[in-house]
Amino acid sequence: MSITPSSLPVLKGRGGAVLTADHDALVLDRPGEQVTFVPDAIARARAEGRTLTIELRAPHGVAPTVYRVDDVSEAAATAFADGLNALLPDREDGEVDGAALTVVRSLAPTWHRRFVRRFLWGMLAFLVTLVAATVAAGLTGTAASVIMMIPIGGITWLSCGVGVYTVRRWLRERWLHRHGVTVIATAAATRGAYVYVDGTGTYRGFVHGEDGPYVTVAYDPGDPADVLVPQAPHLRLLNVVLGSFLLFCSLGGVALLVLLVVDAFTGGELGRGADGL
Repeated sequence: MSITPSSLPVLKGRGGAVLTADHDALVLDRPGEQVTFVPDAIARARAEGRTLTIELRAPHGVAPTVYRVDDVSEAAATAFADGLNALLPDREDGEVDGAALTVVRSLAPTWHRRFVRRFLWGMLAFLVTLVAATVAAGLTGTAASVIMMIPIGGITWLSCGVGVYTVRRWLRERWLHRHGVTVIATAAATRGAYVYVDGTGTYRGFVHGEDGPYVTVAYDPGDPADVLVPQAPHLRLLNVVLGSFLLFCSLGGVALLVLLVVDAFTGGELGRGADGL
């Protein structure tokens, strides 16, 4: 059986839901997630007025999982159901669990994506502050103050960024180790894609840079779609030690920059006071 984009109409339903045929599978895009159905997972489709229902295969005695797309065109729903049912072969097998062949991929911002967005905004604000302080010191102070502030500010900005990122990621991983759920994710057909099962039995997919048969992942039980691949123990130790050191150095750099700005605004009084000592 082949499900192609030309064999079935595109259904657009309530809340931005879109059901399409794509690469020998059905793809249901809903707010915050994407559901992919392979043909072997589908039992039948039903058109009930302006609602299309996709019923998955289920073992004998188990209620089948269903997905609904509401508020679609009645004519399109009928055409979609008739076309899909005509493509599905007649099957007597009642031992296949279609839910196990259906993958849900979260499209909502993960913890890592939210953190990176806030992190980048914070680093941009820090950089703007450094530039403003350097310009102000150049206007009111001496060239020596500016010459010292440029390299110190650059090193401080870089150290702060690396330190905050590594330490915060370590804290998140530590929290997931204590309060999260750790499972094994297996490789999917797409290179770099993996699938894991959450506590509700939903098969969830994500993309990771590694290329292997499986990876260990941890997810937040309050948000099973938010998954993190823990680092190797030696790499985690290296990152947290290096990150903590850089964070400590950045704090010292900030203190030194503050002294240089104060010295520039006071006309070099701190420097002259030190010379007098």
